[in-house]
Amino acid sequence: MSTKYKLSNPDSIFFITLTVVEWADAFTRRDYCELVCESIHFCQQKKGLNLYGWCIMTNHVHLICSAPRLPDVLRDLKKYTSRHLVEAIKANPKESRKYWLLWMFKSAAAKSSSHGDYQFWQLAGHQIELSTNQMLEQRLEYLHQNSVKAGFVEEPEQWYYSSARDYAEEKGRLEVILIE
Repeated sequence: MSTKYKLSNPDSIFFITLTVVEWADAFTRRDYCELVCESIHFCQQKKGLNLYGWCIMTNHVHLICSAPRLPDVLRDLKKYTSRHLVEAIKANPKESRKYWLLWMFKSAAAKSSSHGDYQFWQLAGHQIELSTNQMLEQRLEYLHQNSVKAGFVEEPEQWYYSSARDYAEEKGRLEVILIE
């Protein structure tokens, strides 16, 4: 089975979910979330990634985005963040789950011939083409409510790693093209 993103219309806007292997809660530390944000920002600046909505949860990342050659951008984003997140976990003396997380990533890599020693992200990502305004608004609402439904915050804009702040007219962590 191919693990590449197959997008029916690569010029469209997509709802993308990147999931940590075994749904491991890897994004419980600010450093790891910041690494993902910096990587997304790089893709915005250098690879033409347009970001309309986003949210980092403890074990997955949601993006509403478009880009020329989006499958390549997503591949590069996953490859870069995977390598650097594993290194950050290894180097973090305060990471109490270090050996468990590394064991999870090593076990996942052992099942795949396309990975080195560690696999951070699940192979297949979840992607949905947002072909109507209704679909776009529905996914944006879903993405922003994620942290509320998980019980982390009372209001979506309270979650720092989300575009909900931008939509609430506050300064968010990443540049977002607001959907009117």
